[in-house]
Amino acid sequence: MATDPSFMEYVYEQIADAGGVSYRRMFGEYCVYRQGKVVGFVCDDQLFVKRTEAGMALLPDCPLAPPYKGATLYLLIEDLDDRELMADLIQATWQELPERSPRRKKCRSRPEKRVRREDR
Repeated sequence: MATDPSFMEYVYEQIADAGGVSYRRMFGEYCVYRQGKVVGFVCDDQLFVKRTEAGMALLPDCPLAPPYKGATLYLLIEDLDDRELMADLIQATWQELPERSPRRKKCRSRPEKRVRREDR
């Protein structure tokens, strides 16, 4: 089941105070970013935040669940109503995540020279 865009807007409003928050639609669901780092997902109208020590300290009783089949466990945020707590969670998670590694440039291979039959 795909996430309703209005639910994603609600999630965005609740976490926007963290600053630098954005999201992107992917396969009917959404990826949530803070300043270029992936901090969570919105799948099936539920918010999943990456599991970090800081996040677990803020929400010690938060259930863990995978956002999609085969994924690792994330914090499943069931109560989004406390905007200040949500902003703190996103900031704390972002701070604990490693910096993004720079993308490697694709190597262009040279076209192979064709050998004509008479040159063999």
